[in-house]
Amino acid sequence: MMSLPQSLIDQLLEFRRARDWEQFHSAKNLAAAISVEAAELLQCFAWATDAEVATVAEDNRDAICNEIADIAILLTYLTHDLSIDLEVAVKKKIELNAEKYPVERARGSNKKYTKL
Repeated sequence: MMSLPQSLIDQLLEFRRARDWEQFHSAKNLAAAISVEAAELLQCFAWATDAEVATVAEDNRDAICNEIADIAILLTYLTHDLSIDLEVAVKKKIELNAEKYPVERARGSNKKYTKL
């Protein structure tokens, strides 16, 4: 799994600390900001048809990269502040999803696990 190197995490934390922004970064505020940034990412694709998505992604690559970076930065702050190991959390979620979406029932289906 690709995660941010500790040196980059330290750089992000120092950036925040130097600006005294920890006071604004409650878990609620960070979660809300992640949602806002995810909406801004989605806005890059607004009104694109499925056939247009690849072209839109290419044409808006810089904006998409910036929105993804914003999400990653905010998620890094949130996981740091809540002492959550992202790698451990993702591995646990994969195990949970494997139980909810067994291959024999979920393969090729877009149904929620409650409908399989």
